[in-house]
Amino acid sequence: MSFIEDMLDAVETAGDRSLLVEIHGPREVALPARETFGEIRRVRAWLASQGVSPGDRVGLLAPNSARWAAVDLALLSFGAIVVPLYARQDVGELAGMLRDCGAVLTLAGDGALRDALAGALGEGARVHTFDEALSVDPAQDPGGREIAPSDVVTIIYTSGTSGEPKGVRLTRANVDFMLPTTVARLEEATGSTSPDDRVFHYLPLCFAGSRILLWTMLRRGNPLLLSTDLTNLVEEMGTARAQYFLNVPALLERIRRGVDANVAERGGPIAALYARAIRAGLADGGTSGLLDRAALALAERVVFPRIREKVGPALKFLICGSAPLGEATQRWFELLGIPVLQVYGLTETTAICTMDRPGRARAGYVGSAIDGVELRVDEDGELLVRGPHVFDGYWGRPEKTAEAMKGEWFRTGDQAELDAEGRLRVIGRVKNVLVPSSGHNVPPEPIEEALQEALPAAEHIVVLGHGRPHLVALVTGPVTDADIQAALDAVNPTLPHYRRVRAFHRSAEPLTPENGLLTANQKLRRTVIAAHFAPALDALYAGAQP
Repeated sequence: MSFIEDMLDAVETAGDRSLLVEIHGPREVALPARETFGEIRRVRAWLASQGVSPGDRVGLLAPNSARWAAVDLALLSFGAIVVPLYARQDVGELAGMLRDCGAVLTLAGDGALRDALAGALGEGARVHTFDEALSVDPAQDPGGREIAPSDVVTIIYTSGTSGEPKGVRLTRANVDFMLPTTVARLEEATGSTSPDDRVFHYLPLCFAGSRILLWTMLRRGNPLLLSTDLTNLVEEMGTARAQYFLNVPALLERIRRGVDANVAERGGPIAALYARAIRAGLADGGTSGLLDRAALALAERVVFPRIREKVGPALKFLICGSAPLGEATQRWFELLGIPVLQVYGLTETTAICTMDRPGRARAGYVGSAIDGVELRVDEDGELLVRGPHVFDGYWGRPEKTAEAMKGEWFRTGDQAELDAEGRLRVIGRVKNVLVPSSGHNVPPEPIEEALQEALPAAEHIVVLGHGRPHLVALVTGPVTDADIQAALDAVNPTLPHYRRVRAFHRSAEPLTPENGLLTANQKLRRTVIAAHFAPALDALYAGAQP
């Protein structure tokens, strides 16, 4: 059976059980699986009425919801190639993606999204709402289609950190390989094969990693608790009472900063004990004294359990992907008794290449290769990947596909190293390497991580200086010039002279996906950032702080 048939079978046989549960503030709204199956049948009947054929590309544009998952399953089982889109992305960019792949129509979550996208696409655009697609009698459902292993089932557009977004073609065989692996790894992490885990999800379902998690849960017949309001995430997390959930580093960093600030604000002996215990817990082995170790032992009994209760009393572990998590933040969660299992992968590798195993995680590393996947680092330090999960190519870009491959190996574009036990450490992006006028090669990510650790209140720190006399930093968030200078004074002496940051610009303007300075999954668009802040950066090199 294909992964699509597995999911449909799980939904159809679940009956009145709910596999998709929406979180609305303090409430859980569970949708019985039989209703989800009915929605799948209605959408397939509508697709047939619209003349959609197997192999046609169909856009899917909506925030997370149970309906999103039902529409996705309907499109997949109908044989359409699903093109999932980020609902908060610029509609002009979305229109460009749909034109690029030749989508025959798009299903939008509501009228506002439909009208905005139709306006960007122009005359003749076929954009319809979920309500329209669900208005058809399910008796007209033509049923599922036969889908071959080599058939493309989805095109997911890359984030565009280093150029024009490209449509990644993933096949049924790619996903057929991945889902049994993710099921097995999650069962290993939970210590149970029973499909009754409480799993919360807040990241957009259009992302490759999110989609794999959704499909994994549906394949297991395990309910997935879906966030519906990212502005109310704290309350939703409390309502979900999750045992685990998928994260990007930004949220975990924010949780840690929030706890640090709250404890410091309360002051008194508890704040002093917490600060000393954290300092001891994060210190390298053997560098903390007897009193520090005693403080850590006491905090583990009387302070950390209270913090854990607020962060997530039911949490067994957290999963983190999209980018490497800072070592100190990973160790901070471990001090609270909440292991963080890191995952590494790209859209081109069906989202996953590595995942930490319980008890084997190493801070600063993103796990070891999942079964069936091979990793190696070439002579230039670039990570290469081989396995059944490697994509079918970029839509309409054979030359880019060829550039991405080295024989049978996919070139990830990441600088990396492997430890003696096969765990992977990602140093940075090959294309992000800065070469100042001194001629040295400088990956900016380790410097940014060190500065972020020294300046936790900063929202973003971007190190720049390609082709310039020295490195500078762009800093956003609630920090002062004095705070930034103090962080530089702490970090610079630990670095070689050519890696030291000599000046900075503090910006009141945040970096967000909405202003185009971050990708949809919160990665830095470095080229765009450098161009956007060019006048301020030029002033730094001219010797004048703007």
